[in-house]
Amino acid sequence: MVFSQSILRLLFTSISLMGNCIPSLDKERQTLPIDTVFKLPSPLPNWPPGGEFGSGYVDLEGLEVCQIVTFNKVWAIDKGGPDNLGATFYEPSPIPDGFSMFGCYCQPNNQPHFGWVLVGKDKNNGQTLKNPIDYTLVWSSESSKLKNKKSTDDGYIWLPIPPEGYKALGHVITTSPEKPSLDKIQCVQSNLTDKLEVESWIWGEGTTSNANGINVHSTRPRERGIKAQGVSVGTFLARIKSDQNDDSNTLSLACLKNNKFGTFSSMPSLGQIQALFEQYSPLVYFHPKEKYLPSSVNWYFANGALLYQKGQESNPSSIEPNGSNLPQGGPNDGAYWLDLPIDAKDKEKAIKGDLLSSEVYLHIKPMLGATFTDIAVWIFHPFNGPGTAKLGLIDVPLGKIGEHIGDWEHVTLRISNFNGVLHKVYLSEHSGGTWLNAPLVEFQNGNKVVAYSSLNGHAIYPKPGLVLQGTGDIGIRNDTAKSNLVLDCGENYSVVAAENLEILEPPWLNYTREWGPKISYALGDEVKRIESLLKGNLKTAFEKLVKVLPNEVYGEEGPTGPKMKGNWNGDEV
Repeated sequence: MVFSQSILRLLFTSISLMGNCIPSLDKERQTLPIDTVFKLPSPLPNWPPGGEFGSGYVDLEGLEVCQIVTFNKVWAIDKGGPDNLGATFYEPSPIPDGFSMFGCYCQPNNQPHFGWVLVGKDKNNGQTLKNPIDYTLVWSSESSKLKNKKSTDDGYIWLPIPPEGYKALGHVITTSPEKPSLDKIQCVQSNLTDKLEVESWIWGEGTTSNANGINVHSTRPRERGIKAQGVSVGTFLARIKSDQNDDSNTLSLACLKNNKFGTFSSMPSLGQIQALFEQYSPLVYFHPKEKYLPSSVNWYFANGALLYQKGQESNPSSIEPNGSNLPQGGPNDGAYWLDLPIDAKDKEKAIKGDLLSSEVYLHIKPMLGATFTDIAVWIFHPFNGPGTAKLGLIDVPLGKIGEHIGDWEHVTLRISNFNGVLHKVYLSEHSGGTWLNAPLVEFQNGNKVVAYSSLNGHAIYPKPGLVLQGTGDIGIRNDTAKSNLVLDCGENYSVVAAENLEILEPPWLNYTREWGPKISYALGDEVKRIESLLKGNLKTAFEKLVKVLPNEVYGEEGPTGPKMKGNWNGDEV
């Protein structure tokens, strides 16, 4: 039987649409996330003028760098890495006249294409940058188990060998076994470099046992914080299995260092910060059953919050609305603490918070050698509610476990000082948190970041639904949902601290003691009370849960304020 071309095409299309009948064809035709280039939902405005911020360039003293966000694809592989979807390797292009490449860029295929690398221009009469003297082949796909299913191209990853007194900052990727030309890439004078560490896994064989297996990671400066000079370059680090016990002292690459860091010349002005926050200010959604909403600090103080002093517990003091009568500085020694009003009616009012009065507090931080700005958005809740355990199909209220007075949560926006583009978002989740690349963030009303606060506990997550703290189907519930209870952080905010600006800090920010009392009821008694209500498998499951509960849910103890957190001066963890 003979078919015409049109009939064959129609037959093939019909078969393809059957999906499950020929899954291999479906899989081959699947579009990967990286095939889409991520762009923010709305175009960015022209930032208010002033300084180097948003100019596209940063002067590191002796070296000017530019952030490149456009690339030429060099080689891709369709297996290995996150979700076993492979990775794609790129060269930055175009590179401005006078600037040189430090290394190639790599990204996993399970995310939309979104990345950058730095390129550099020598500002020290040809002494800052030098060509490598040779290359070492780190890995090639010729002899690897990680082979493309369809393409016959092989990939080759090369490590530049720098001249003495210089460091390499990245790898070169080719599709030829021939070494790259020596002028393909530049190495940097050692005094303009810093030590780096592995950040996240991009691609490779992961935990497989092949001794010669490859793994590719993104990197970041080892030392990070508001005073750290290390600058991320955006390039990747490739290591074979036998090298992966190396620490940051022996890694084959370095990052950059901003020797002009103290001038903060690349940081945004107050007007530029306001424009940035207008673009990206988060919308935080609360669960429709949330009883313990945020408020401004001033509202809390004006509505009866009390200051207690050890030894004078019977004579607490009212707090001035701006906290001007709070003790300033000193260690968190238990000498002072805050508590709810004594009157039952006033206490109930304070516990509920006041969403309409809510104000968020911004801490402006130079990060990654002042090539990025972190806007840490602090949110205050007068009260943190009790937890709920999930024991398989059964939910068990945990009584007092999880409650404490005074609760601080935050969202951090990491913004490029080269162009004002939002790069990452950090969401605080109890004592930890999560970084999300911009393509994985939900946006609304243009470029405003969307986040979800968990019921009672106020941990912040990127999506609505249930997140379980525990193992398997046993743990503490963190329920989030979109509702009419929403905090628009851009409506009422104040900049309370900025390392690069002169900001008058509110007195409450320098109150270093706890924002709630430590209530010393015995956890064992509370656990026994709950256990007495459970039988059989539920009791066994609850006993397992108690062993893995985080310390923060044991008893009631008010937290310290934002300035006492490790991430105030350091990076998010």
